[in-house]
Amino acid sequence: MLGKLAQHHREKLARLIAATPEFTPDDAAVALELVDASLGHADSDEYRIIVCEEADGVLGFACFGPASMAEGSFDLYWMVVDQGVRRRGIGREILFAVEQELRAEGARLIRLETAGIDCYRAARAFYEKTGYTETGRIRDFYWPGNDLHIYVKYLTG
Repeated sequence: MLGKLAQHHREKLARLIAATPEFTPDDAAVALELVDASLGHADSDEYRIIVCEEADGVLGFACFGPASMAEGSFDLYWMVVDQGVRRRGIGREILFAVEQELRAEGARLIRLETAGIDCYRAARAFYEKTGYTETGRIRDFYWPGNDLHIYVKYLTG
């Protein structure tokens, strides 16, 4: 079941983030900071989180928000699906919910950035399969051998 972030999700998301093998410790810390920022500023639109729950567990989530200084453009900051349930359509369901919410608000596009190392190959393939186009790449951005890949999906037109 998809829903908005609530306080009772915090510890479940912390465990999910910590168990995500693609994340460095710094990645995990930043992802959890955005969860906390979203919880601490429920009246703010800066960071929004959609959570996918089943029974007592969190299967995944997406964190997104408006791009600074851009009209109708949004950033997808983090998208995580539990390793044990990947390839079951949960990521697609979460991403579709983000896109639907933004379309309903008249958003024009979603931008995301991801890493170029091998453990992110599946993520890049997922975004391409769901209609995102790689629009840029910065070689050695994160560290030598780890490029930054920039993807965009236009929601209108």
